[in-house]
Amino acid sequence: MPELIYDYIIVGAGSAGCVLANRLSEDGKNTVLVLEAGPEDKSSMIKIPGAFAYFMFSRKYNWRYETEPVNDIRGGKPIFCPRGKTLGGSSAVNAMVYIRGHESDYDHWRELGNEGWGFSDLLPFFKKAETNERGGDEYHGDQGPLYVSDTVNSYPLNDCFIKGAEQAGYPLTNDFNGPNFEGAGYYQFTIKDGQRCGVSRSYLKPALDRPNLNIQCEALVQRLIFDEKKAEGVAYTKAGQDFVVKARKEVLLSGGSFNSPHLLMLSGIGESEELKQHGISTIHDLPGVGKNLQEHVDACVLVKSKKKDGFSLSPRGLGRMLPDTLRYLMFKKGNLANSITQAGAFLKSNDGVQVPDIQMHFVPLLFDDCGRDARLLSQHGYSLHVCVLRPKSRGAVSLRSANPEDKVKINFNFLSHPDDRKTLVDGIRSARKILAEDAFSEHRGDEFHPGSDVIDDEAILQKCKDRLGLVYHPVGTCKMGNDDMAVVDSELRVRGVERLRVIDASIMPTLISGNTNAPTIAIAEKAASLILNAGE
Repeated sequence: MPELIYDYIIVGAGSAGCVLANRLSEDGKNTVLVLEAGPEDKSSMIKIPGAFAYFMFSRKYNWRYETEPVNDIRGGKPIFCPRGKTLGGSSAVNAMVYIRGHESDYDHWRELGNEGWGFSDLLPFFKKAETNERGGDEYHGDQGPLYVSDTVNSYPLNDCFIKGAEQAGYPLTNDFNGPNFEGAGYYQFTIKDGQRCGVSRSYLKPALDRPNLNIQCEALVQRLIFDEKKAEGVAYTKAGQDFVVKARKEVLLSGGSFNSPHLLMLSGIGESEELKQHGISTIHDLPGVGKNLQEHVDACVLVKSKKKDGFSLSPRGLGRMLPDTLRYLMFKKGNLANSITQAGAFLKSNDGVQVPDIQMHFVPLLFDDCGRDARLLSQHGYSLHVCVLRPKSRGAVSLRSANPEDKVKINFNFLSHPDDRKTLVDGIRSARKILAEDAFSEHRGDEFHPGSDVIDDEAILQKCKDRLGLVYHPVGTCKMGNDDMAVVDSELRVRGVERLRVIDASIMPTLISGNTNAPTIAIAEKAASLILNAGE
């Protein structure tokens, strides 16, 4: 059998990998192989924006990670960590919110020594990726592959939230990605013509007919192949067969914040002592691999509704879904054509904060445990979720074994830093303030979580821990930088080895103030530019 060789091998067809596949194969000069562990994105459920909760239960399209249990969090049960496992990665299963974060997030990266990664450096790549239905301007693009649209509000409760925030004294904004980041308003989404517009649809599908691009699904990469400290290719399995493929130029890891460090460690790149414990020979001692894990910890206020005009799995709620389902099937309109997370806010938890440090997601239903609590969903109510935007707590991803099919251990170390605990409790107080305003007077029933009798800080914190969740934004495990714990440099090249880069959310040195899908796409756009310019 002849040896297979490509110019670039991309491991992972997620939010970064699909962008790289498109851009690196665009001019026809490079041969590109993409290896995706999941299946093709053939499910019709992927296309339906309002059906994204379906994937919380899917075993086919979801990696279904879980954290290591912590005694005082969720009663000692693991926290569920969904990640997309198909073409498009998590952009195929997420809530489609389009958020970039605050300008200072990226300027902070540059201040840490990562030249070329300030907001002014990344803005052209955000714009390059985007076609905003409002048109192009100083902050937005109008010719990119990724379609960004406004939502059509179908739930009166969303308006109650916006009005309640205004009554509580918070500012309003009509564009979280424009000059006014702070405030309450409606999110924009990666939705086009009533269907999800993730990176598979926007970047990968238009490139599939290129003869220099090869996509292999259900291909699990086992390890990277090195010649001393030079990455030469990868070994992978598909349909029970083993394959080896070589890279003429570079291997690019885009597996995300769990899978990219996992593959590095399996391949002998990581902390030597940890690798030794699992019988893995060290190619390069790089102690930062898997460390610096960050995520948006999430807590909620749950309130029962008197008007019962939100979403629920009650007989009444299910009955109301039938005509809406028909409307979607016929016209791609209605609730199923939109995400359920339509309204939100970026607010300051106290007067001493300069940049908003909490994000809120309002949903017109009772939502906990990633929507897997059917008993809760069968009741009528609404939820206001609060996350700590720039956490100081740091966790880690570590090996469970040397078997590539064994998932990594995940320890977020949530709320280990006292500032995170204070910010979260202050955020819950801000949420309660909004929900107590007159805007909700016709809807407001009992607050049953944390509970109206829970008022002191320690009690609120423990109640938060009892239902603690996350916002599906893991980053940082292959961080960019030049200190001893950095994994990649400012061109995303793995430090200490050759011809290997990591290009995904794992390279973020610090978590940005918002949803991470749009920044991951911008990272990949910039990385593609770096790679192509380096090859000239």
